[in-house]
Amino acid sequence: MVRTLTRRFSIQNSKSFHIRRMASGRLQQNLIPDGNDVEDVDDNLQSRGIDTRNAEDQSMEQQNVGESGTGTPQEMPQSDMELMKERFAKLLLGEDMSGGGKGVSSALALSNAVTNLAASIFGEQGKLEPMAPERKARWRKEMDWLLSVTDHIVEFVPSQQKSKDGTHMEIMVTRQRSDLLVNIPGLRKLDTLLIETLDNFGQEKEFWYVSKNDDQEKENSQRVDKWWHPTVKVPANGLSEKSRRWLQSQKDSVSQVLKAAMNINAEVLSEMEIPESYIDSLPKNGRASLGDSIYKSITVEYFDPAQFLSTMDLSTEHKVLDLKNRIEASIVIWKRKMHHKDGRSSWSSAVSMEKRELFEERAETILLLLKQHFPGLPQSALEISKIQYNRDVGHAILESYSRILESLAFTVMSRIEDVLYADSLTQTSSASPASSENSSSNEEDAARMSTSETPTLSDFMGWDIASAKSNSSDLEIYFKGDHDKKTSKPPLSSTPKKASHLEKLENFSGLRSPKARD
Repeated sequence: MVRTLTRRFSIQNSKSFHIRRMASGRLQQNLIPDGNDVEDVDDNLQSRGIDTRNAEDQSMEQQNVGESGTGTPQEMPQSDMELMKERFAKLLLGEDMSGGGKGVSSALALSNAVTNLAASIFGEQGKLEPMAPERKARWRKEMDWLLSVTDHIVEFVPSQQKSKDGTHMEIMVTRQRSDLLVNIPGLRKLDTLLIETLDNFGQEKEFWYVSKNDDQEKENSQRVDKWWHPTVKVPANGLSEKSRRWLQSQKDSVSQVLKAAMNINAEVLSEMEIPESYIDSLPKNGRASLGDSIYKSITVEYFDPAQFLSTMDLSTEHKVLDLKNRIEASIVIWKRKMHHKDGRSSWSSAVSMEKRELFEERAETILLLLKQHFPGLPQSALEISKIQYNRDVGHAILESYSRILESLAFTVMSRIEDVLYADSLTQTSSASPASSENSSSNEEDAARMSTSETPTLSDFMGWDIASAKSNSSDLEIYFKGDHDKKTSKPPLSSTPKKASHLEKLENFSGLRSPKARD
């Protein structure tokens, strides 16, 4: 009898545990019922569980069909998240996917990421046409990811804080670094202007592009020195006056973007430290770097930069780049000699400091003219060395971003010049002798007016007694940052005051129509 009671009690306990598990979360009363009540409750709960599972299956089927589900919108953020993880994983690993610590620095990894992104987005932009929406969206999205790093590059600045008792005290707060705070919004604005310029050509119908195999290409419609550019065609009677003026305005706008991007890039590169490996590779004096012929041309008593460039062989890109490397190396040598005054230094020489400073300024003038005439020139050995050994992440982002915008602006400007060149060929072929004489006289008058208004090279160097600066656009004023500078230049002195890179760009008129590479 005792064994029977024990067995019955164990059965009741097992059934009551099953009831508690199935009815969790509800008010439980009399959870140990007797006999048939237990079986009824168990059957009811099992039937409710089956109904609940059926309802869940039906709701899942409805979501799969798409009636009330939200599965599709959740897939896109997941895709972007995976892509962003991949990008930042490469940055953290320094492009060394093995994880062995042999990767590049964070600054160089970010610089390469910006450069590679621009190459994949703008590498196919060979015509004056709007960007594809997919490429434009990808450019915006991934550049926002890369530029988000600059939000965390901060510096301490003083700030005023008012306490509860009304007293003011000075505290230090964090703020985005000054160069990033100024230049990142400016570069974003230049980026937007360039993309808007490309979008403006979506409705253009007065010129078009033909394929390389088209018979019309045999006509004289393409510049020989730009044979790799797409062949552009214009109507037989040329562009309309309205379209011609509009193209010129677009070219002027892109010219201002190019000028601002070049200024930012030059300023950032000048702030980067010169690597010791580059210094060790230099000769001991400027004459050895430049060569006897170039050194004598720069160190003459009366120096004319334009005449100097006219005597140099700049027929190929390689020769221009070689001259640029020589000039930059000599500038570094002369600057180091001026800052190392101890006689024990191997950099010392018998040349006076005043002459060395004069030679350095002449070399910088030549370097600036080379950059103006050949804006699409590859990076020099000094620039590559600075970018490679740079450890400042902020400088790396500013340099790479401004460099790709400079390249894109130069590309757009070259394509606009191709259209204007094709239009000029059409006008020349269809013009009559009488109209040719009138146009030649008009061109002479225009040239006379332009020479009287446009600053010459002497004005640019400060050799004129007084020359007025031309009015700058809002974009120039934005990057210039100083609205109270004098418009007249001081007379030439033995040691002229150095002008900033942007001031030289503004005064030098050659930037308005950069010369293409021969």
